[in-house]
This record gives sequence, structure tokens and C-alpha cells, in this order.
Amino acid sequence: MTTRAMQTAHSKFLEESRVKAFDLRHRATIQFNMTRYDDAVATGKQQFRNLDMARKRAALRKHYVLENLEDHLKTFEYHFTSRGGKIIWAQNVAEARKAILEIFEENHVKQVVKSKSMVTEEAGITTFLEKNGVECLETDLGEYIVQISGDKPYHIVTPAMHLSAEDVAKIFHDRFDLPANSTPGEITAFVRQTLREKFASAQASITGANFLVSEIGAVALTENEGNGLLSMSVPRIHIVITGIEKVIPNLRDLDLFWPLLATHGTGQQMTSYNTLVFGPKKPEEHDGPEKMYVVLLDNGRSRLLKAIPQRRNLACIRCGACLNACPVYRNVGGHTYGTVYSGPIGAVITPHLSGEFETYKHLSFASSLCGKCTEVCPVGIDLHHQLLYNRKLSNKMGLFSRSEKMSIRAYKWAMKKRKRLDLPSPWIKNFFAAQFLKKGWGHNRTMPKVVKSFSSQWKEKQH
Repeated sequence: MTTRAMQTAHSKFLEESRVKAFDLRHRATIQFNMTRYDDAVATGKQQFRNLDMARKRAALRKHYVLENLEDHLKTFEYHFTSRGGKIIWAQNVAEARKAILEIFEENHVKQVVKSKSMVTEEAGITTFLEKNGVECLETDLGEYIVQISGDKPYHIVTPAMHLSAEDVAKIFHDRFDLPANSTPGEITAFVRQTLREKFASAQASITGANFLVSEIGAVALTENEGNGLLSMSVPRIHIVITGIEKVIPNLRDLDLFWPLLATHGTGQQMTSYNTLVFGPKKPEEHDGPEKMYVVLLDNGRSRLLKAIPQRRNLACIRCGACLNACPVYRNVGGHTYGTVYSGPIGAVITPHLSGEFETYKHLSFASSLCGKCTEVCPVGIDLHHQLLYNRKLSNKMGLFSRSEKMSIRAYKWAMKKRKRLDLPSPWIKNFFAAQFLKKGWGHNRTMPKVVKSFSSQWKEKQH
């Protein structure tokens, strides 16, 4: 990636962030949806007698898995394949796409239903299949709305969070000629009927996986609409595509992780549907796929696993809590990041997973470092420290411009001693602030004026 391309990506993020941050309608919609989320989570957390202890247990379990990832993946593969399932190891997106397309071509699949999955977004599966003549329909309501409107998911858990009820009604009016004032209930009924027909006619399905239970070789899926359960049980072929980091050691761990995911993701004590899938159906069973595949996608995860301490981020269970807590995300929204994974977790992992650290290094600077993301993470990832680790790595890789380096050195020199900080007069400080900080401060805010130094004000206060 050239320096010019890096600057373009950074400039695009800044410009789109500026526009979105001052879009009052967007802010009102997000504030409304986030407030409902905050209220629900506060209620959901009451189910834990000791939430801090639960988070520490979850962090330790994920740490144990990451330290022994290869062994747990092999154990999962052994148990899953022993019941007739097939494992596909994909080093990157291209290998995953090729493997899935070959399965569909061999089985003459032309229609696919898909349950919500961030890994399929990462791999661009839907677009890829449609370019190769395979209809791929999203069945999660939020993802379905995003798909038919030609949009991209806005949030890890709630893909249509940026849309109001009126926005959604307009989408269905324009696309399907539903009444412009259709209620959410009427729209849901229409989508339910439409998707039921698709489930019945689809030859294959694609889902993600919330967890892979290595001890028993099972895929654990949690959802609220039942579309995931229908996806994996009705079509004759079921393909799971998931990251290699989704493994947990044993079935007992779900007693910990399912409630944590539900509470931090949507504020529920448990999601409506929690399913374990062990492989294709047996001869005596009536429901379930005839063939089942699990695509284990690396796509930079091994690279991240080598990066210490950034490997901690592979413990993420994709609950979206850090996005909802982040003041930057709540202002600039999910689309401005320009990545599949947005918010604090996206800013941390995207430079590593993409293999283009230079392109996405600016995301690690799009943070106030308030620590709220760390505070809400259910698996104890120290996200605000992880952002700092990425910044440090950017410096080691020589990705700072000369002006940035000079500014940092000057700041460091001034801050090391109080006398140096107090030496310039208020007039000089205001002059340099106007010259060098105005652009970063933004055109929509007034630059504050320095009247007296802190130390002089403190001395006056003591007297």
C-alpha cells in the first residue's frame, strides 16, 4: 500500500466521520436505539450474582483456548468428522469461496438461504455467489433489510441499527409496494411469509457459528428469530463458515458464554433459540441436512495469534458491547470505518486480519481512550490498551509522518517539566494552537482560549 493510498483511506474516514457526526437525523436514530439497548443491558446484567467473576472466568477460558488452539481445533475436527461431517480448512477468503462454490456446483445448488454471520461478511460470500449464478438470500430480518436496500451492515449484532421504522417502511414500499406507513408488525409478517417459501425451496444453507465446542465436535448457534434453525434443518446441504478462534473447550462452557453473549449483545438473559448441531442427520432422523460442512477460516487470525499482546483480541465473542459503549462509534457510526468489523474491536483487529496494517492503522487513533470499551467487554479484553499497542506498532513500523513525529517530540519535551509547559505566554499558546491544532479541532467547534496556566490558577486558588 502506497503512502498516497494510506492518506486517502485516512482522509476518507475523517471526511465521512465529519459528515456523519453532524447528521442530526442519524444521531437521533442511533441515540434512540442505543438508549433502548442500554436499558435492556442494565436489566439483563441483573441475572449475574457476580458479573466480574463471570467475565474473569470467560477471559481465562478463552485464554486457555488461544494458548492451545491447534489442539482444540483438531479435537473438534475428530469428533465432528466421526459423525459424518466434513471439515474444510481455508487459509484465506479465496480458498473459502472456492471450496463453497465447488460444493454447490457438485450438488447443482442454485438457491441458498443464509443466516446472519459476520464471517460471511468478511469473506464476501453473498456477493461472490451471486456473481457465480447462485441466489443467496439473507434470512435475518436486519440483514435482509440491508440486503434488499443495497446497504452494508452497520453493526456487528444489529445490522440495521442506523435505520428508523420510517426508513424501513420506505424500503419495503419502494421494493415490494407495501403501504408507505406499514408498521413493524406488518413488515415482519410479510418477510416471514416470503422467507418461509425460500426456506422450503432452497437446496443449501450457510450459517456462521457463535461457538465450536471441541469436546463434542458441535456447532453452537444462538439467535432470536429462528431463521438460523430453519436454515440448518430444512435444506439438504448445510455449510458453516466460521473463524478458527470460535472454539471453546467443552459443553459446560456454554453455561457461561451463552448468557454473557445474550446480555451484552441484546440485554436478554438468554436468546430465544440456542442450538447445537453435531453433523448431518442420521438415517433414522427426519430433520436436518444430508450433508454438512464446516469451513474453518484463518484469514489472518494466525498472524494475529503471533502478535503478543494483540492476540488477546481473538477472545472476542462478537457481542457488540464495545461498539455500543464507544463515544466515537456512537457519533460517527459503523459505515465510516470502511471495514467489516467496526468500533473498538474492529479498529484493533482489522489491521492484523487484513494484512494491510498501513491502510487501517488510523482506526487505532479513532478513539478517546476513555476505557469504556474495556469496561463493558464480557471476556475482559483490555481494548483501550490494545489500541495503544497498535499505535506503538505503527511507530515501530515507521508509519508516522515527519510532522507527526516532530509534534510528538515537542509535546513530550514540553510535558516532562511543568516549567516548560508554563514558560510560553497565553498569547503564544493561543497563536500556536490556532496555527497547528485548528484543523484537528474541527470547523464546527470554537478553539478554546488559554487565559492563565493551570499552575498560576492553582496558586491563586491556594491564596
